[in-house]
Amino acid sequence: MSEYFFWRRMSKKDVFRVEDMLRDMEDDCVTACGRYLAREPSGDRVWMLCGRKNEFLAVIVNSRSTLIPVLCGMGEIPKPLFLKNFFRMKKIHSVQGLKSEVLVMEREMERLGRKISEIIDYDLMCIDRLPINREHSTKVNIALRVPKLTDLNALAALQTAYEQEEVLHKGSVFNPAASRMNLANIIAGGRILAAELDGRLVGKINVSAVSFTRYQVGGVYVHPDFRGLGIARRMAAEFIGSLVNEGRGVTLFVKKTNLPARRLYSGLGFTVRGDYRITYY
Repeated sequence: MSEYFFWRRMSKKDVFRVEDMLRDMEDDCVTACGRYLAREPSGDRVWMLCGRKNEFLAVIVNSRSTLIPVLCGMGEIPKPLFLKNFFRMKKIHSVQGLKSEVLVMEREMERLGRKISEIIDYDLMCIDRLPINREHSTKVNIALRVPKLTDLNALAALQTAYEQEEVLHKGSVFNPAASRMNLANIIAGGRILAAELDGRLVGKINVSAVSFTRYQVGGVYVHPDFRGLGIARRMAAEFIGSLVNEGRGVTLFVKKTNLPARRLYSGLGFTVRGDYRITYY
């Protein structure tokens, strides 16, 4: 790529341009948009790919130890030399985003000597402002309700199992305190639904990120002893239906290998928009 293009850190005067780009790319880059909106000024960074004539082509959102590229379909980028400074100050543990754009970043990380520890590929699935069927029966009599902070202990057990089964990558260590704090914040925010059977919480689903016009759903989990009873389908239909009725689109990511989950969301009206990848270092 031309030497006239370079990366620089976003400044206050760039905010509107960056947000316009992210809004244009939101359907494919909801995670980047959500992390951008929730960024912490003291630690998170946004880097812009700029040109000689005030051109603006791409961004990379650095959220904690994650890099999220929004390259707008570019298959090649100038070397992001600022990554060297990241490595001096803190570790970058993962890169995530559209698979084609993560592949571009993988090449740059490799040039800087970073070795991949694990790659997980997902289907990026979306549903927009369309009604979905929320009437799904279960084989058991469950109650769906919005949990309170008094349910934190019961939900923490489900969240722990979810993270260990679906989130943690090879070689990572589960952090109970961080998990519990994150769950408490989700409960306090109110965008969560739990399934209760005979007074016991057996399933959960929640919003994991809020973008400009979309919700990202995650944390979907049913205790293994209660799977196959239709609980996940009813819980997801009710929760996602309520989000769609707010007039927002909903996005989620499903592992390529998780066939039951892919069937579940397809049955609710989700369509596959593209390939999503998380690469761990």
